[in-house]
Amino acid sequence: MMPKFGASILSWIPKWTPEGGLYAIQKTASSGFDIVEISLPASMDFDAKTVKKQLAKHGIEGRCSLILPKDCHLPHYPKQATQLLKKALDKVEAMGGNFLGGVLYAAIGSFTGAPCTDAEKNMLQDVLSEVADYARLRDITLALEPVNRYESYVLTSAAEVLQLTDRMHVDNIGLMLDTFHMNVEESNFFGPVVQAGDKLKYLHITESDRGMLGEGNVRWDDLFKALAAINYAGPLVLENFSSHLKELVGPTSLWRKSKYDPEALAKGSLAFMKKKAKQWNIGASATLEI
Repeated sequence: MMPKFGASILSWIPKWTPEGGLYAIQKTASSGFDIVEISLPASMDFDAKTVKKQLAKHGIEGRCSLILPKDCHLPHYPKQATQLLKKALDKVEAMGGNFLGGVLYAAIGSFTGAPCTDAEKNMLQDVLSEVADYARLRDITLALEPVNRYESYVLTSAAEVLQLTDRMHVDNIGLMLDTFHMNVEESNFFGPVVQAGDKLKYLHITESDRGMLGEGNVRWDDLFKALAAINYAGPLVLENFSSHLKELVGPTSLWRKSKYDPEALAKGSLAFMKKKAKQWNIGASATLEI
């Protein structure tokens, strides 16, 4: 049994809008993916019930992600962050989903000029424990995505996320890894996956330059060997970008023209993911699916 393969809406559109979202759902389905990852807007202007119908019509699943905006940077604005995260969980529930992942603990580009302090870590633990309880009542799993040092100072490695979640003692919050960020912050692609084990809930698959999978320097065999070792049961979700979407150039720092247009990039990357999953027998012994 093969794992489920997904693509972010950012493969097709720069941000969520009702019209753009429908287009992303249609393109994700027609390109052969099983899942579309919906990056929720911070405004929460998101008609979850309509999206649920659209997903059903096109025969794919929806998984939601979120990045906190600057005015909800959790260490500085815990109340605002808590409120927004709960609103996001309400949207996931209304859509019929069971997952919320991403940078649920910080705003990209918010820095203090110092490492994350113990007081900030305690704030993360308090807020995310409350949010996890709220999510549990809705049968939703949370996953925290560490991002590289140029985007945040709060959680930048798998080990830091695992240390935090171990202190929280909750069963519905885990780790979300992204191979782009791993390529910057981890010493290898095997160890963090094995260390996480069944706490790894979700995986962003992306090349070192955000381009076509297999054409950069991500050590894919090390990654897939690790996924096989832990019997990874979660989805493999593409998150790469094309400069052909002009609105993405600035936000994703695509300063050089992309070699591939969005459709070629998505389809070629999906073929690569399927090839590697088959090569390493990913999903063959998987028994758990979130």
